[in-house]
Amino acid sequence: MTTIIKEQTYLNYINGSWVPSSSNNVYASINPANKQEVVGYVQISSKSDLNEAIANAKKAQVSWSKLSGTARGEYLYKAATIMEERIDEIAKIMTREMGKTFLEAKGETARGVAILRYYAGEGMRKIGDLIPSTDNEALMFTTRVPLGVVGVITPWNFPVAIPVWKIAPALVYGNTVVLKPAQETSVTAIKVMECFHEAGFPKGVVNVVTGSGSVIGQGIIDHPDVNGITFTGSEQIGKRVGQGAFTRGAKYQLEMGGKNPVIVASDADLDLAVEATISGGLRSTGQKCTATSRVIVLNDVYEDFKEKLVSEIKKIRVGNGLESESWMGPCASENQLNTVLSYIKEGIKEGATLLYGGQREEKNGLEQGFYIQPAVFENVKSDMKIAQEEIFGPVLALIKVNNLEEAIEVANDVRFGLSASIFTKNIGNMLSFIQEMDAGLVRINAESAGVELQAPFGGMKQSSSHSREQGQAAIEFFTSIKTVYVKS
Repeated sequence: MTTIIKEQTYLNYINGSWVPSSSNNVYASINPANKQEVVGYVQISSKSDLNEAIANAKKAQVSWSKLSGTARGEYLYKAATIMEERIDEIAKIMTREMGKTFLEAKGETARGVAILRYYAGEGMRKIGDLIPSTDNEALMFTTRVPLGVVGVITPWNFPVAIPVWKIAPALVYGNTVVLKPAQETSVTAIKVMECFHEAGFPKGVVNVVTGSGSVIGQGIIDHPDVNGITFTGSEQIGKRVGQGAFTRGAKYQLEMGGKNPVIVASDADLDLAVEATISGGLRSTGQKCTATSRVIVLNDVYEDFKEKLVSEIKKIRVGNGLESESWMGPCASENQLNTVLSYIKEGIKEGATLLYGGQREEKNGLEQGFYIQPAVFENVKSDMKIAQEEIFGPVLALIKVNNLEEAIEVANDVRFGLSASIFTKNIGNMLSFIQEMDAGLVRINAESAGVELQAPFGGMKQSSSHSREQGQAAIEFFTSIKTVYVKS
């Protein structure tokens, strides 16, 4: 008989205290590597819990915004130090709750530390400009003011990095925050919040309320005291967030789907291209918004590239992310596994050829987890669902083209425009790709996944609301410009 491992119950964090939900209900966060293991029990919160968090955030924002940027940055720096001390603990929880390998989870947590330290420094940067006035006896300048209360709605695939890269700039620019994390990774989010609590943030400045999107997420969208909403997640939900925020005049920022291509040109370093395609497409089990999904290869190198790619993918070891030999962990949930399997079936139905993988892994003790072999398709046409829709799993679609012009045309032939990469040694190819590729992030001779924290990040077309996150660009969303005119 299988024994369910029971773990502790985690509480909401509201007004500087850990509190149960008013509903007194909890849900189990399940380990995708072993569905019999409960990572922790998390609150199923009610609208009243959310209202309490927002009310306290609104009250705290008055005094928080009066602190200097330097003082606010010092709190972020303290949180970074605590997170760094707890990096292994947080990474292990992330692996158990979301499934990515421990090495990846540790790298993500380290990135969270770096983001906190980066924005701690942002508290000392300028927030305005001096503007010449037509009146020589007047002084005119701009400054920036916080939005107020910011609602942060985050996904399960990066349960440390994404909340931190939204919360850190929101706080350093003088806002207060209410975080609604994805249900699948709420325990990890609470571990992050513990770092903020231990750093001594004033009561109400940062809060987390767990629960369903239909109650807590929708409550953030509708609440009149939430002045800004920053969201990362699916295109469908993102549009609901944007429509709801627009209706009541709240500022919103959306980062949604991607269907990211890599182009392999005739002069590409094929070994490098293969390595980057596998890393960009299959790490984190393909569950990245910037993951490589479409591999567009010029005809004259197609067969060589395909052979090298499949040969290397066959070496991948699928297994529990806490085991050092595992290169790829499970899908994050049973629903996600079923979604990936359904797309694989659809690809076969549409006439694509499944070259390798695509089967559920149920041997060698993996039968209790949501494991799948990485899949590679060829004979993929650009209008097929597996070439148009975001799968969010370890599925690569190979598309053969005749020349670079056709490759870029195919790469742009989707409604998304988040990231894209090309492998070539030709400067002309690089410049054409940079100019013509309709994506917010373009990378040359590097995988499509990933962006440095100090650089703006965001997509085009249906991938985002056209705003940018991270780096100094974050100030554009989390503040408003105020123009000041002083007459002597």
